[in-house]
Amino acid sequence: MDHHEHMKQYYDRRAPEYDRSIPGIGAKDSCKKIVEDRPDLLRAISGLPPARTLDVGCGTGLLTQHLRGEVVGLDQSEAMLEIARERVHWADFVQADALNMPFADGTFDRVFASNFYGLPRDLERARFLDEVRRVASELLLVEPTPGFSESGRSEGWEERVLLDGSRYTIYRRYFTAEELSEELNGRVLFAGRWFVMAAARV
Repeated sequence: MDHHEHMKQYYDRRAPEYDRSIPGIGAKDSCKKIVEDRPDLLRAISGLPPARTLDVGCGTGLLTQHLRGEVVGLDQSEAMLEIARERVHWADFVQADALNMPFADGTFDRVFASNFYGLPRDLERARFLDEVRRVASELLLVEPTPGFSESGRSEGWEERVLLDGSRYTIYRRYFTAEELSEELNGRVLFAGRWFVMAAARV
């Protein structure tokens, strides 16, 4: 199984427990020090100007529901999208690959992605950025900071254990506010202890 298919299987199986696993975003999070970022992050997202927005890697729609304007959510996991459709009735959702988006050039004003950009490796990130430039003129990313890294490293392979006991190894890169804004040649919109949000014209 190649890495792409491996990740698709991982998120399909993780979908039912996904909301509970996102510190600071998921419901009834017991880690209060991480929850401290949540109100300001959600305020920053909901305060974005309304736009034709593509939410890439939208997952279960936890953050999709805070976007304003015409919104389309994209994810490779149909299991995730089933939950997102229940949560965000007013948005449209499409099962597709973020590296090969099924949209015409210039379809959107903005591409939004949360907890996604740190998952692809270098060549895949470059392909993603090429697709973003093709379909939109602005990119906005929300990513976890290095404080999330259990190993203390800002980049590497990590093991995830699901509630059914299955184990998956995923690649993850974490960004400081400075690193993410420099990577995008953009600007920081939110810099918390656990999350950073940055935007760039593409």
